[in-house]
Amino acid sequence: MTNRRIAVLGAGNMGRALITGLLRSGTRPEHLSVGEPSAASRERLARELAITAAADNAAAVAGASVVVLAVKPEEARAVLGALAGHWGARPPLLVSVAAGLRVAALEAWCGPGVAIVRAMPNRPALVGAAATGLFAPRAVAAPQRAVAEQLLRSVGEVIWVASEDALDVVTALSGSGPAYLFLLAQLMAEAGERLGLEGTAARRLAAVTLYGAGLLATSGDGDLARLRAEVTSPGGTTEAALRVLEDAKLSDTVARALGAATARARELAAACPD
Repeated sequence: MTNRRIAVLGAGNMGRALITGLLRSGTRPEHLSVGEPSAASRERLARELAITAAADNAAAVAGASVVVLAVKPEEARAVLGALAGHWGARPPLLVSVAAGLRVAALEAWCGPGVAIVRAMPNRPALVGAAATGLFAPRAVAAPQRAVAEQLLRSVGEVIWVASEDALDVVTALSGSGPAYLFLLAQLMAEAGERLGLEGTAARRLAAVTLYGAGLLATSGDGDLARLRAEVTSPGGTTEAALRVLEDAKLSDTVARALGAATARARELAAACPD
């Protein structure tokens, strides 16, 4: 990505995470432009990342070969509609991280010629540890897919999915997933405190346990059942705890939760005007 001109529209949490990741991976500041209407956000970018952002999106995308759409989903139609006449003779690759916006809607708002890749990163992008699902229609060429993948790898790991419907499941699993794990860690800490631990210690133990388990899960062959079995001694404390979770039908609860999140993602996409 070092020699491409990249424009990022929107400097909220995800936009800033991508900007930081691009800089970390070798993109030079002069090859990166940002469109951001908030003066406070522009000042923060200049102060913390030495990036000069423009209030005018048309100025930000001028000459860019890649445009990252990182605005709120409800703002995307107006942003892209205003840019439809500004792409020039060689329209850019558009990488959208705006949740729930289908390719068909993005194509309609962008106008002809713009290749579109959808990305669903998650909040750990803020620390360079995102899990990102990517989808591109068949019309998007392999080199453009490679550019999108390289861009998102600047903030973590990338998984391609075969359909937009699958991206809704990605939203439910990894997009919302950090919240599920934060809740689990919170509940573990609260239970530890009720059992006699000091609150700060309980929270730290829960958080570091979550972190360490994640490192183990991503450092081997990905066999989560085997990892769980390695921690579970017959007749031991872990087995006693897992039996309670199984009796409470945790598996069914998790399946229902992801099903509800997937259904909601599809409802939001269906409500989006094209």
